[in-house]
Amino acid sequence: MKISVLGDGGWGTALAILLKNKGFDVSLWGAFKEDVEAIKKNRENKKFLPGFKIPKTIQLTDDMRVACGDSNLIVLAIPSRFLRDVITKNNKILGELQAGFVSVAKGIEGKTLKRMSEVVREALGGREIAVLSGPSIAPEVARGIPTAVVVASEDEIFARKVSDIFRAEHFRVYTNKDIIGVELGGALKNVIAIASGISDGLGFGANTKAAILTRGLAEMTRLGLAMGANRDTLQGLSGLGDMITTCISPEGRNHRFGEEIGKGNKPELLLNKSVMEIEGAWTSCSAVELGKRYNIELPITQQVRAVLFENKSPLLAVNELMTREPKAE
Repeated sequence: MKISVLGDGGWGTALAILLKNKGFDVSLWGAFKEDVEAIKKNRENKKFLPGFKIPKTIQLTDDMRVACGDSNLIVLAIPSRFLRDVITKNNKILGELQAGFVSVAKGIEGKTLKRMSEVVREALGGREIAVLSGPSIAPEVARGIPTAVVVASEDEIFARKVSDIFRAEHFRVYTNKDIIGVELGGALKNVIAIASGISDGLGFGANTKAAILTRGLAEMTRLGLAMGANRDTLQGLSGLGDMITTCISPEGRNHRFGEEIGKGNKPELLLNKSVMEIEGAWTSCSAVELGKRYNIELPITQQVRAVLFENKSPLLAVNELMTREPKAE
C-alpha cells in the first residue's frame, strides 16, 4: 500500500514516520520547495518537528503528482485555512486517484463555516473520507509515547480500515460513526486551549484552569449537540481528551500562544511571526459565527475572539466572564 501525506508540518511529518515504521510506502508532500529541500538535506524537519530523523525511504517532494501517483490513501495534514485552496488547485490530480482520504486537520473553514470533511467532499465529490483526531501532540507520537486517538467516518468499513492502517503498539486507534463530533471536538478545543494559556500567562492557578476546561467543555457540547454531534463523542478522546492535552502540554502551540498573550504580547504580532499555524485563533472566529447561526451561547469563545481580534484586554475579558449573570450549571 502507498500512502501520501499532504502537509509537511509537525503532525504530517510525525504521521509519515509512524506509517513508514509500519512498513508502508510513504510519501510526504510540502507546499514550499525550499522547505522540502531542507528536510531532504537534513532528513529532519527542523522547522516543524526538530530532533526526529526522517527515514530515507520516505519520499519527500513538492510535486503533487509525484507524491500521489498510485496512492491508495491520502492523508490531509494541511492547515484548515489552506485545505480548500490546495485540493482545488490540484483537483485534477486528486480527482483521478482511486484512493480514500483521511483528514487530520483540526479547524473550521472561515468563510463557509464548514468542517474539513465537508470541504473535501465539496471540492472532490463523493469520496471515501474519514477524520482522525484526539489527544496527539506530534513530538510525543514521534517519540513513541503511548497515544490513543479516534477515527470517524460515515462508512464504518472504511473507518475500520483506516484504524488498522494507523494502529501501532504505541498508537491506539478507536472508531466512531460521529464524524461531526470528532471534527468539532478537534477544532473547538484549540480555542479553549488559548483561553487556558492566557490564564497561565496572567499568573492564575489550578482553580481558574479547571473552570476554563469545565465550562469550555460545556460550550463545545452545546454547540456540538446543536450541530448534530453525539454528547459521548465530545466527552471522549476527540473532545475532552484532546482539550486536556492541548491545555496542559508545554508543547501545545495554542496554549503557548495564549500564554504569551497573557504575559502581555500582542496577538497580531504573535500570529505574524509564528511558523506554526495557530488553528485556535481562526477557529474562535468561525465558532462565534456558528454560535450565532445556531443561537448557542459561547462566552469563553467570544472573549477569546475579542482578545485576539478586537484588542480587548485579557484581564477585562476575565472580569466580564466572572461577572456574568448568575445561572444554574
